[in-house]
Amino acid sequence: MWSSYFITCLVSFYYLLQWPILYSYSICSQRWRSSIQSAKTRPGADCGSDHELLIAKFRLKLKKGGKTTRPFRYDLNQILYDYSVEVRNRFKGLDLIDRVPDELWNEVRDIVQETGIKTIPMEKKCKKAKWLSGEALQIAVKRREVKSKGAKERYKHLNAEFQRIARRDKKAFFSDQCKEIEENNRMGKTRDLFKKIRDTKGTFHAKMGSIKDRNGMDLREAEDIKKRWQEYTEELYKKGLHDPDNHDGVITDLEPDILECEVKWALESITTNKASGGDGIPVELFQILKDDAVKVLHSLRQQIWKTQQWPQDWKRSVFIPIPKKGNTKECSNYCTIALLSHASKVMLKILQARLQQYVNHELSDVQAGFRKGRGTRDQIANIRWIMEKAREFQKNIYFCFIDYAKAFDCVDHHKLWKILKEMGIPPPDLPLEKFVCRSGSNS
Repeated sequence: MWSSYFITCLVSFYYLLQWPILYSYSICSQRWRSSIQSAKTRPGADCGSDHELLIAKFRLKLKKGGKTTRPFRYDLNQILYDYSVEVRNRFKGLDLIDRVPDELWNEVRDIVQETGIKTIPMEKKCKKAKWLSGEALQIAVKRREVKSKGAKERYKHLNAEFQRIARRDKKAFFSDQCKEIEENNRMGKTRDLFKKIRDTKGTFHAKMGSIKDRNGMDLREAEDIKKRWQEYTEELYKKGLHDPDNHDGVITDLEPDILECEVKWALESITTNKASGGDGIPVELFQILKDDAVKVLHSLRQQIWKTQQWPQDWKRSVFIPIPKKGNTKECSNYCTIALLSHASKVMLKILQARLQQYVNHELSDVQAGFRKGRGTRDQIANIRWIMEKAREFQKNIYFCFIDYAKAFDCVDHHKLWKILKEMGIPPPDLPLEKFVCRSGSNS
């Protein structure tokens, strides 16, 4: 019994001393050493080679493959009118006054999910080649029928015809794709440009077969890899979340309650075509409801604002590791992005807008990064201008570039709360911000 998986090398050679002696070696991995029960050679077997036939008996355990449940992906280009009507009718029966935020959100979530699954079709991925036309597919069906009947000559003719039409369709398809890419580039539609490029060339998915632990040992089992990622993310995100300092003091300036116009602005300004969070509800399912969704979400955010309680679904974020340059077995060589509930982004966007007015007064005029209407391109232009002037007047230039490793992941929250308090952030903004950062859970 042969298995190239277990027997990695079979070396047979003769040493001619006084008489020929045959040495046979069966080399296997240390991991599978206990699985091999016996191994022997059969010199009498004629296999037309200078190697000897080796027969090995080993014990094999087959692992049961687990089923992976993928989230329901809505076809957002086909949101039917029935969805809007049914959700609006069910929203009218909700009690929006003096509710616990978690209970109210669970009812809203169930209504949207149940109606969406029932009325909105699921997004389907095309399994056939994108460039095949209807004519080519019809010939493929005929070719399959002819093959089942055993007509070889007819099958060869249809196969040649299919190959000719498929090559023609492929050439025309990529020609049209290139024209669309050039048009998007000319019009400045960067999103459509890069999406079309990804669809044309395909997306590269790095294989993550194993991950190294703290000691540099390879982890191959799925559970061990999950535990390692949990350990790594906890080190990044759970530093300084528990603030022992007491920030209670005299409240001199209260922020007004959340307004309905703020909710409407935040809901409309959230970027679409983004991956949903743990609840699986994309923001498009709320945006299509317009004022009805604004009314329900405004009531929910008013209760959160008053009670300082964050719904459990909103505390959960899904981390997606994206490989960067370097060894993909090291967790530090991955960029982690968090998928949040889109409904929670409405509240976070309102908080961000209210905090922005305080932050703008503290930022230096020379800072260009992470500011609206400005970017690092402004600094690149300044550096280029300085270099030209230095070359003109023959002066030396010294640049200092500082790159913080995991800068956003390793924020000292103790100092962050202190700085926000010194900036004059009024309650309930500051306590709610602290609660959001403390109560998050990851998966």
